[in-house]
Amino acid sequence: MADKIKTTSMRNTYGDTLVRLGAIYKNIVVLDADLAKSTQTIRFGKAYPDRFLDMGISEQDMMSTAAGLAASGMSVFVSTFAMFGSGRPWEQIRNSICYPNLPVKIVVTHGGLSVGPDGPTHQACEDLAIMRVLPNMKIIVPADSVETEKIIEFLATYYESPVYVRLARMNTPVVFDSNYKFEFRKAIKIKEGQDITIISTGVTLFNVLKAYEILKQIGIFADVIHMPVIKPIDSEIIIESAKKTGRIITIEEHSIIGGLGSAVAEVLAENYPVFMIRLGVKDIFAESGEPDQLFEKYGLSENHIIDAAKNLVKNSTKIK
Repeated sequence: MADKIKTTSMRNTYGDTLVRLGAIYKNIVVLDADLAKSTQTIRFGKAYPDRFLDMGISEQDMMSTAAGLAASGMSVFVSTFAMFGSGRPWEQIRNSICYPNLPVKIVVTHGGLSVGPDGPTHQACEDLAIMRVLPNMKIIVPADSVETEKIIEFLATYYESPVYVRLARMNTPVVFDSNYKFEFRKAIKIKEGQDITIISTGVTLFNVLKAYEILKQIGIFADVIHMPVIKPIDSEIIIESAKKTGRIITIEEHSIIGGLGSAVAEVLAENYPVFMIRLGVKDIFAESGEPDQLFEKYGLSENHIIDAAKNLVKNSTKIK
């Protein structure tokens, strides 16, 4: 873990990593939908204009074009905002990308509640759910820029299936150091504990780590699991931790319906049911505000994690 708290941009890291990989892998092509300056794919476009296509405000056409390029053997990265990359072209993603199982990398930015002031029309808090339901689709949500870079490096040579990667708009705290290694299909045990399990995905990991330190001071020791890959989910680590602690909290900047919380609950229901709390957006449209304010209002701050952990430990008996 990083010793000092600093923030960096996932979007900038994404753009820079594409440029670096573009020099190595000549079959990488990048498509965007009139948002290249925001997603930072513009950096790739300036470096390799013959392998960059700005499709305009035409997300459905962009996905169909990406499918054709992937079918021709290209390593295709497609980018826009999460709202526009999951909702508008859902049918094209389903029928042109997922049905033929084409390895299009859909890397979206501005995902989740942390989009902030742009408000509910742009806060994609349903995207993971509607992508997770698609056969063949894989879903990855990095916690910081370090992990983002490793994921994009991995995807440059990944050809097995479509992938949906969700990046944040805001600058995010760096939680991993240069020794971090991304392993597809594997979650990461960050902290060891025996009283409760806290599972997070994406930028909520930083708040979880702050909550962990406070909980430790009051005698509650948590297993902290970071779940960058939501589909296929790492069932083994969930079941193993559930057997140890008997209590699980999930947290995500997404609706509690269909995202990480639902995925973990499905694993537990079929394998090892335990007491569980899901923290996330509660089946509502949020409002405009700064990310920290929204995290506090909608239950994603470290204070909410601490309260949930204390209540769960107090009011439940560990299942053996």
